[in-house]
Amino acid sequence: MILVLGGTADAREIAVGLKEAGADFVVSLSGATRRTAVTEYPVRTGGFGGVDGLVEYLGKAEIAAIIDATHPFAANISRSAAVAAEVSGVPIVRFDRPEWVESEAADWRCVDDLGAAARALPGGSRAFLTVGSRSLEPFISRADVWFLFRSIEKTGPPFVQGEAIIGRPPFTLTSEIELMRRHRITHLVTKNSGGGQTCAKLEAAADLGVPVIVVGRPVLPVVKSASTVSGILRWAEQI
Repeated sequence: MILVLGGTADAREIAVGLKEAGADFVVSLSGATRRTAVTEYPVRTGGFGGVDGLVEYLGKAEIAAIIDATHPFAANISRSAAVAAEVSGVPIVRFDRPEWVESEAADWRCVDDLGAAARALPGGSRAFLTVGSRSLEPFISRADVWFLFRSIEKTGPPFVQGEAIIGRPPFTLTSEIELMRRHRITHLVTKNSGGGQTCAKLEAAADLGVPVIVVGRPVLPVVKSASTVSGILRWAEQI
């Protein structure tokens, strides 16, 4: 059986491909969100309990291969999966979603981490914050910045001044431009997650002349990877 570490649109697409190919697999979700999409394929929810727990699961579930299709910033599970695969002798492949690339019209400032992103915001700015609800702590102390925070689920007001809104991708260029104009956004803060479902905010920022603070991806263990769903599926066929 193939274990797909999921929680992304890419993982869903991979799962559909595996199902169409008649593969025996299960998709693992962390349970980070309360509302998940209805699926027509096997799903397990919850963590594994670190590397040791994942190694134990691989053995009990007779996992023959791992596909890591988690979010590019889900570093903990990706690192655990790489170590567990090595310990267990189970082959692993990671879906390497291509990063976003700065366009000629864009104004990006690339930083190494969330703390640097928070420090890069000038006082008095109005920032559109799209980094996920688990990455807010570095920004909370910036009481001199107004934040528009978007998440996929309802969350309490995390900032002294600002507004939290709910939105699920994909987003359109028109809606992102309207949102930024309505809230008089002066800066966009995002992780370089890549993908097409949320890239409209970058196009909107470029159109509006809004500077973008881009957080670079974490460094992950080196494993076999593919940057397309078809590449992942071809790898799975050879298992």
